[in-house]
Amino acid sequence: MGRTRLMSIGDAARASGLSAKALRLYDETGLLPPVRVDPVTGYRWYAVEQLDRARLVARLRLAGMPLARIRVVADLADRSGRAAAAELTSWWRQVEADTLATRALVGDLVAELDEETVMENTIDTIEQREARAASYLAQGARRDQQDAVLVGGGVYAVADGVGDAPGTVAADVLEVVSDLDEGDALTALDAAVGRAAALVGERYAGHPEAATTLTALVLRDGRAALAHVGDTRAYRVRAGRLERLTRDHSVVQTLVDEGRLTPEEARTDDRRVLIDRAIAPGAPYAPDLALHAVEPGDRFVLTSDGVHARLEPGALAALLVADLPPDEVAVSVRAAVEAAGADDNHAVVVVDVATGGA
Repeated sequence: MGRTRLMSIGDAARASGLSAKALRLYDETGLLPPVRVDPVTGYRWYAVEQLDRARLVARLRLAGMPLARIRVVADLADRSGRAAAAELTSWWRQVEADTLATRALVGDLVAELDEETVMENTIDTIEQREARAASYLAQGARRDQQDAVLVGGGVYAVADGVGDAPGTVAADVLEVVSDLDEGDALTALDAAVGRAAALVGERYAGHPEAATTLTALVLRDGRAALAHVGDTRAYRVRAGRLERLTRDHSVVQTLVDEGRLTPEEARTDDRRVLIDRAIAPGAPYAPDLALHAVEPGDRFVLTSDGVHARLEPGALAALLVADLPPDEVAVSVRAAVEAAGADDNHAVVVVDVATGGA
């Protein structure tokens, strides 16, 4: 019998797609114990033969399966792939049934809450305030410019396109978003994203790799309405404090949310480019929606990932909270990204709400 080949916990993490933190957790729960633990240092060593199980665990966790059910599937897979497949199918059918039931409940709650909001808005209309805005769009080291920005008419947006299809999917989407319906801003944004997705599905039907993220902001009736798909971002600066308003629709963000990656690990994880929601042919595109009350002096900033993925969070925060006009903030962000190498397209929109009434 040949000698078992061992891997350090770091090598096992890289090879399996699980973080070292996750491997330690799965050891403690008995799901994936190492074959050897150093009695002095406590350092864990794994057999190369454990990689298949580790990769299966990683993929099942990514699918959202609870750890107890993962143990059942993984143990079955060790004996029979067909039995494991049957267990996985059964779990997913229950997820679909639960989702249908939850959808009905959430739909009723949304209808009730939305009705209350309309009544509040009728009674308490917040004064509309003027805004000053600036933006930039830079190609970086990419062969093509596939980012796009929108500033005008109270609508602000950043989109980050991908794919080699003719045309620029990001610019096409922003053209649709620029033509918003009147009335409630949140409803108008949601409808615009739907129209943009339909256009992309038709225009780029032969190019399934064509896609774009989108983060769009509308200032209307004293409120900031946001629609967000993908990993472009929106931030708000209020009273010198930076707050992120959007959640990335990405694999690594899910792993961070579940405690399986730290934010620091996520910044360098190879899976950070995997987006699970985008405007693309046949892809899930429904945006996250948010509504925020606007206060005098608020600053809203939209960025493509060529900015926030290249700058350390602290460095970006310092630039965005600076007491400077929007155009100077945009210039300083651009300079910082270029100093960091600017290996991607990068774009920023900065919007300052006036401190006085309109």
